[in-house]
Amino acid sequence: MSILIKRREFLRLSGFTTASLMAPRFLNAFGQQGLPPKGKVVVVLQLDGGNDGLNTVIPISNDLYHRARPKIALTAKDALGLTDDVALHPSLVGLRELYQQGQLAILNQVGYPEPNRSHFRSMDIWQTASQSDEVLHTGWIGRVLDIKQSPSWALEMDEVLSLALKGKETKGLSAGNPSRLHRDSNGPLFKQLAASHAAQHTHGMASYLYKTLAETVSHADRIFKESKSHATKAPYPNTLLGNDFKTVASLILSDMDTQVYYLSLGSFDTHVNQNQRQSNLFTQLDDAVMAFVKDMKANNRFEDILLFTFSEFGRRVAQNASGGTDHGTANNLFFISGSLKQQGLLNPLPDLGNLQDGDLTHEIDFKRVYATILENWLDNDSKAILGSSYSKLGFI
Repeated sequence: MSILIKRREFLRLSGFTTASLMAPRFLNAFGQQGLPPKGKVVVVLQLDGGNDGLNTVIPISNDLYHRARPKIALTAKDALGLTDDVALHPSLVGLRELYQQGQLAILNQVGYPEPNRSHFRSMDIWQTASQSDEVLHTGWIGRVLDIKQSPSWALEMDEVLSLALKGKETKGLSAGNPSRLHRDSNGPLFKQLAASHAAQHTHGMASYLYKTLAETVSHADRIFKESKSHATKAPYPNTLLGNDFKTVASLILSDMDTQVYYLSLGSFDTHVNQNQRQSNLFTQLDDAVMAFVKDMKANNRFEDILLFTFSEFGRRVAQNASGGTDHGTANNLFFISGSLKQQGLLNPLPDLGNLQDGDLTHEIDFKRVYATILENWLDNDSKAILGSSYSKLGFI
């Protein structure tokens, strides 16, 4: 019984042991080398909670916007102008600089048909690339992992692996803190579990569980050693997101074969006191992203990086009575790279005179974004991953 309890603790301690348990070909990654020179990398930044897109990319001259939000609308004096009619949130100073340099693209009115306003369900839809009436159990990145058969191809900077990185047979890796993961995997609990294997367990499933122990320790060692031996010297903000980006930068500059890094920031669920909360979160985002961009530029890797943001939904157009906004529908996405083929505002802002029950209507299905990234950046068959063909966008 004590061994069973410790095994459960072992599963809790190791962020990616779950991945190894579900991946029969887990060891394949160890025979692979790092990315080839100038290999393409995608960094996904998930804005948890439903970021308010209208106060992010602001229709600054639109009277309908100001009338719908008499207390929380941002004015031209406070916001960061992009054009005469469009501005960025005032905390996104660095992103405005990237916009001016042609290294930021903004896609507006992104969503999906029959939108769902539940955080959990809508996030599942985005992470699995399902239809709104369809439930899938594998993620859009996880289905690539099933083809690659290499868990280290995708890495999430968190203690728990998102559905986006779960395939049917192969799961990505999660390592919110490589140092702690390395320490835990080399601690007495792991050693005691390993020592008990030969003497106490002959059942096939138990044997398989203990076999994955060595694999988990190996991955922990590899990520820790690569992040330390190639640690970036660039300064990063001392925030969770800043530290995550610093680890990602170190691994990009290492011999890891990872092509997809998955990060998150939140919560953007701003029902109350939206302006202050969104400002704080955007300051963290802007500081961390700009540190990462400067680091990649200094190491001549920025042309190989595509960073994009998304949120599970936007917010309603009208403010609520608590100085915030409630769950909405369509939203905007940011794309940051040194290799954008199209920059700036890729399409018009939402038409605030054409709402559906007080919500924005989507014009771009988010699966078109995924199809574009899968085909044009990662060189994968998007139809095989997404189940249908989607017309590509021209930003990469």
